[in-house]
Amino acid sequence: MLLSKEQYKKFFWPVLIGLVLWFCTPLRPAALSVAAWRMFAIFLATIVGCITQPLPIGAVSIIGFVILTLTKVVDIDTAVAGFGNSSIWLIAMAFFISRGFIKTGLGRRIALNFVSLFGKKTLNLAYSIIGVDLVLAPATPSNTARAGGVVFPIIQSLADAFGSKPDDDESRKKIGSFLVFAEYHGDIITSAMFMTAMAGNPLAQAFAGDAKVNISWMSWFLAALVPGIISLILIPFLIYKMYPPKIKETPNAKKWADDQLKEMGKFSISEKIMTGLFILALISWMTGSLTGIDATTTAFVALGLLLLTGVLNWQDVLKETGAWNTLTWFSVLVMMATKLNKLGFIPWFSKLIVSGLGNMNWFLVLLLVILIYFYSHYMFASATAHVSAMYAALLGVSIAAGVPPLLAALMLGFFGNLAGSTTHYASGPAPIYFGSKYVTQGEWWKMNFVLGLVYMVIWLGVGTLWTKVIGIW
Repeated sequence: MLLSKEQYKKFFWPVLIGLVLWFCTPLRPAALSVAAWRMFAIFLATIVGCITQPLPIGAVSIIGFVILTLTKVVDIDTAVAGFGNSSIWLIAMAFFISRGFIKTGLGRRIALNFVSLFGKKTLNLAYSIIGVDLVLAPATPSNTARAGGVVFPIIQSLADAFGSKPDDDESRKKIGSFLVFAEYHGDIITSAMFMTAMAGNPLAQAFAGDAKVNISWMSWFLAALVPGIISLILIPFLIYKMYPPKIKETPNAKKWADDQLKEMGKFSISEKIMTGLFILALISWMTGSLTGIDATTTAFVALGLLLLTGVLNWQDVLKETGAWNTLTWFSVLVMMATKLNKLGFIPWFSKLIVSGLGNMNWFLVLLLVILIYFYSHYMFASATAHVSAMYAALLGVSIAAGVPPLLAALMLGFFGNLAGSTTHYASGPAPIYFGSKYVTQGEWWKMNFVLGLVYMVIWLGVGTLWTKVIGIW
């Protein structure tokens, strides 16, 4: 089937921007080589294509890859080598592991048990649902799969059980609206807390590595622990006050969950194996700095054991299209961004920005960088595309301005997730929850604006102090 006129129109901006920059090569800054400038032209055109999406993001990245190699800005061996990045394979492996939670039913069982134990009041019900997200997050790099495959169906069923429908104000605000919006923010927070909880996080780790900043799974987790816990406690409570549900007590939730658990039957062997392997993977990720086993190796071992025990089969792996899609386009974008750095564009850009900052205090620089990063997300419909486009450059600016390197790398990593607190198209889970029609666009944007400011205080304020306590800087 041929492309539609609408799809061709979406090619306009990426093609225009790429061509204008390409033909401006003779006018480039003297400090930049021809290769660096042309690399920037193709990279920016590809990123704009990822935003306008005339084709799926994987297809856009492949077109960028083809142009890059045909113009000989990058030779084919260097370009193909980008598919061997260990951080990107970590994302793919974790996608496969997360499939085990859904296939075995373990994710649903965990969710129902949380509801049964803590779901007598609506606020507690929200905390219990977010608790499910927290438990699954370390091994689920697709926060979209976590939200859409495990958590959202539970919310839908609960809302339906309490007669809360999205059709009208009176009905949707009984309980559905509150649970949907609270869990959306729970997903944002848990994504920021673990390096393996959102696909863009290992990408940030890879970019930080290019800047000679090493982020381990454990250092990410420890740095995010205190601001993450504060956010998990405070944000749902603030939403409860800003956007109160009409139903405050949910005594029927326990009975509903118990009935669902009875239907599921006993804990299966495959669920037990999945639980054991998940715990082992977590322990290995947390102790990697001591054992010398890196996170990607752990993920490969976990997948191998899932295949060996029959919890997953090879068809499950082949059918996990999200993993293969992510592997493809992440590899291309990381290769481009890495090459942009090696050719000197990002160091040049960082020095240019820093020269305009004068002798500004490094914390003020960090604050400015985070504000730019956070609010520029209004232009992005993908957290991972946002990380690909801006993380490396803003990290370079921060380090050049004297911000402690690891602190800058981690804060940008966290806010790559927290920027989801902007629009109804901000990240993969956003269309799922917004598309349920329990929350209007006006409510979504207004509450998110307020909560975005709260995240700034918690993560930049308390978070920076906490990282000082644990010796990050």
